[in-house]
Amino acid sequence: MQRLVNDFNRSQSQYEVTPVLAGDYREAPGKLDAAIRSKTAPALFQAELTYFPKLVAENRLANLDRFANSLPAETVRDFYPAVWAYGEMNGKRFGLPWNVSTPALFYNARALRRVNVAPPKTYAELESTAKALSGRGKRGFVAVAEAWTFEQIVAAHGGSVVKDGAPNFTSPEVVTSLELLARMTRGGTASAYTVSDATRAAVDFVRGIDSMAVASVANWTDLGRLGIFIEVGAAPVPCAVKCAVPFGGAQLVVLNSASVEEQAGAFAFWQFLMQPKNLQSWVEGTLYLPPRKSVQPLLSDFFKQNPQRAAIFAQLDHAVSRPRVAQYDTWRGFLEEAITKTIKGGALAREALEEAQRRALSAK
Repeated sequence: MQRLVNDFNRSQSQYEVTPVLAGDYREAPGKLDAAIRSKTAPALFQAELTYFPKLVAENRLANLDRFANSLPAETVRDFYPAVWAYGEMNGKRFGLPWNVSTPALFYNARALRRVNVAPPKTYAELESTAKALSGRGKRGFVAVAEAWTFEQIVAAHGGSVVKDGAPNFTSPEVVTSLELLARMTRGGTASAYTVSDATRAAVDFVRGIDSMAVASVANWTDLGRLGIFIEVGAAPVPCAVKCAVPFGGAQLVVLNSASVEEQAGAFAFWQFLMQPKNLQSWVEGTLYLPPRKSVQPLLSDFFKQNPQRAAIFAQLDHAVSRPRVAQYDTWRGFLEEAITKTIKGGALAREALEEAQRRALSAK
């Protein structure tokens, strides 16, 4: 990111971008809130997808229609539709695509070869594969009580955790998805972790204790560096009644406290980032997915180095949006608590989800 910023600053003399690290997706919102209160908000912010609708609802963001409307039609068509559409709310554009990710299925390739099985393509296969990989202190799958990866299981079963702007936690697809994780954790074929246990889950995976895990494609480089005990493989996430992946990542947003000149500079910087060569560099350095289709041919050599990448990047063809509801930033906490109670505390999936639904409906 620093290299791209330096390249932009050298490419013109009208604007200067100064990057400031604000922590991870769960830390950055608090820092931005504090900056807004102290009237030191930045002009440009990297807003995680579930935080983005909240910023819109709180009227924190500048309307970028006048900039986006200046883009050639062929440029807009070059973006993956779901990725481009996410930045629009209430008929106005408040977000610009940047880092795009999908979940991926990571696996211990040696462990799968030992039991002579291929990476599972469906959730039914995932359950049977996890059973074959479990035993003697090892578990076949990592079950993390995290909203995004759970949304993927629900989407694959044809459902959504939010419907018509309201929590949908008690729908058959959500209940079925949580019961799947409950069967695996109670049957000893999956290890259960909370969101705060994510680092330990990654360590257990690369130590070979757990053999399969669903995580962001952007975690691939980290797992590769850590995986000295195992051979890390990667595949598209499993399907169920359909193949669907909620894309993750963040939008670049402009705070409405930014001056007219700062807003123009932020948009110019985004246009620079969206140049295919710059996106190629970004994708190859981070393993985030390109938001523009025209970048794919530039990645042919990158795909040849590891053919698994092409299959995972192709998941964007099945991309679905994450919930674009301001309250979901709060609701997902109730959902993650329900998952935790079920996979770690032994609660019944339906009862835990009914409680989460009641709490979400009563939350302000």
